[in-house]
Amino acid sequence: MHEMGIVLHLAKTLDEAAEENHITKYGSVTLSVGEVSGIMTDYFTDCWDYFKSRHPLLKDSVLKLETIPAVTFCSNCEKNYPTVKYGKTCPYCGSGETWLITGNECLIKEVEAETSDGSEGVVEQEADDLN
Repeated sequence: MHEMGIVLHLAKTLDEAAEENHITKYGSVTLSVGEVSGIMTDYFTDCWDYFKSRHPLLKDSVLKLETIPAVTFCSNCEKNYPTVKYGKTCPYCGSGETWLITGNECLIKEVEAETSDGSEGVVEQEADDLN
């Protein structure tokens, strides 16, 4: 189970952002998780709930998970297709010359936070890849 390791890395990343941006409390954290990332979302949520109760900046936060669909590209016929449904073999031409283009990511998409000056807001920036 690597979900706890990802939660620890996520917390470290959020701590660094908190220090840089004077964040005193996180309200929510939204992650985009790839459909074939290997992350078991139920376990991940359980690990988050366990960890956040022991972490002051995160203790009242809500974790929101969004799924990034797995999409594969076929270099033979140059078409994209849903990875989970068809696997590595292209359903259009039968080629195995395929490449996963999305669906393996784990990215911080958005955080809602409160800062030391009392302001609240949503921070959206280029996603941080947690893989």
